Amino acid sequence: MSGRPMGKVGSMAVLVLAQVLVLSLWFISSATMPGMLAEAGIAPARQAALSSAVQIGFVVGALASAVLGLADRFDPRRLFCLCAGLAALANGALPFLAVGGDLAIGLRGLTGALLAGVYPVGMKMAAGWGLRDRGFLVGLLVGALTLGSSLPHLLAGLGGAEWRGTVLAASVAALVGGVLVLRAGLGPYHARAVGFQPGAIALAWTDLRIRRAFGGYLGHMWELYTLWAWMPLAAAASFAGQMERGAAGALASWVTFAAIAMGAVSAVAAGWMAGRIGKANVAYGALLASMVAGLATAASFGGPWGLTAGLFVLWGIAVIPDSAQFSALVADAAPPEVAGSLMTLQTALGFLLTFATVQVAPMLAAVWGWQVVLAGLAIGPAFGIVAIWPLREGRGTGAG
Repeated sequence: MSGRPMGKVGSMAVLVLAQVLVLSLWFISSATMPGMLAEAGIAPARQAALSSAVQIGFVVGALASAVLGLADRFDPRRLFCLCAGLAALANGALPFLAVGGDLAIGLRGLTGALLAGVYPVGMKMAAGWGLRDRGFLVGLLVGALTLGSSLPHLLAGLGGAEWRGTVLAASVAALVGGVLVLRAGLGPYHARAVGFQPGAIALAWTDLRIRRAFGGYLGHMWELYTLWAWMPLAAAASFAGQMERGAAGALASWVTFAAIAMGAVSAVAAGWMAGRIGKANVAYGALLASMVAGLATAASFGGPWGLTAGLFVLWGIAVIPDSAQFSALVADAAPPEVAGSLMTLQTALGFLLTFATVQVAPMLAAVWGWQVVLAGLAIGPAFGIVAIWPLREGRGTGAG
């Protein structure tokens, strides 16, 4: 690692940019699916597998990282760089393989596993730079995740049916992000574990505050990635009754980009608010807003396209701000030397849930329609609201 590590502001700026670039790998198959379908027929189950393979790969990687304590035992910058570089190579092989084939699905799973060394590791680094402003700092990382997740849709919108160039562009971005993070410094609250501590993850159950934060996060994850992964198809299905199919698909891509990208702004704004009204209060408000926005979007499905598009964007704004606060609540409650492992475990369990929801959603939509599926996503935030209710600011030891 050459050069002198940066201070707080510079390190956070570098870390955020690196996350944006690397996380562009996450939804690349979803964003380029129309181009792939135009070139080759891909069965619905394989379409779902290309997206859900990333989720289950992330779960496997994150569980292994949490148990082994990788984020707490090693220099997180080098771990981030290594995983980002390998993920970029795995993703970069996709244009040269059979479209939707077994090897392509396997590489998407490998990419997900490697991203477990990027996103949770970045949160560990961010949490090391503050205490009172930890919700804001982690919010910056979630905003970066959100913006990075929107980039493939922007690239796909610009590149049209030429999906291979979009995939390769995302890989180059990830390589740049992996190298860039080496310039970041580690904050004064960063702590390193002295050795392998597998028992540390038991705190996820035995510590009430951590357990409730985990529960709220699971409710949040019930809807988040299903919405992000399938918004292009669901929105296109809603718009198709009022415009030509190609125009509906193009509009759906732009709506999806806008919804996810604007969520990045709301994630950062929520982090700023968390330092003033409490992390759990912000998470509670976001869960409630997301539940209402989701039900309203489902109710408008098939109606005026402008109304439905606007509600999808509002849902995208509401669905993400609580994510950082659940991680920050875990970091607050956990011993600093094992906080990385517990945040990694939290994300692993959340993405394990998304593997089921992302995979099942298009199958349920084929039977009941996207309107019913969208309405069913409200179950998640409702559960999350119940889980974190006692953690709200001013309610005993659970103050956020």
